[in-house]
Amino acid sequence: MRIGLLLVGAAAVVGCAPAAPVERTAEAQTHLDKVLAGRVAGPPQNCLNQFRTRDMITIDDNTVVFKVGSTYYRNDFRSEGCSQLSRPGSAMVTKSPTTQLCSGDIITINDTANGMMLGACSFGEFVPYRKA
Repeated sequence: MRIGLLLVGAAAVVGCAPAAPVERTAEAQTHLDKVLAGRVAGPPQNCLNQFRTRDMITIDDNTVVFKVGSTYYRNDFRSEGCSQLSRPGSAMVTKSPTTQLCSGDIITINDTANGMMLGACSFGEFVPYRKA
């Protein structure tokens, strides 16, 4: 029982840890620069209203961009457990009791062929990018 409680406590601490600096490959950085070209970053937000999945762009295993209207929101995950996100056949699964995605919410990465969980991580802050 104690081990289970320790694991839950450790998971809660990891979910609240500040985001580590994101290291990207040159290819991923070029992709991100292209997606956000002509846009200026605004102050980070803790939550984002639910989005349509077709409006999410995977940059790499650490970063996604959500398109909401004309605003793009970059999210750098807080941990590296989503390392399978950019793998073909992977899907991001979120569970939220509200209509929002929020910083610290847990994400699981599942294999779409067999439903197995491949990893888990949590959202960082949502940084809005608007046309200059």
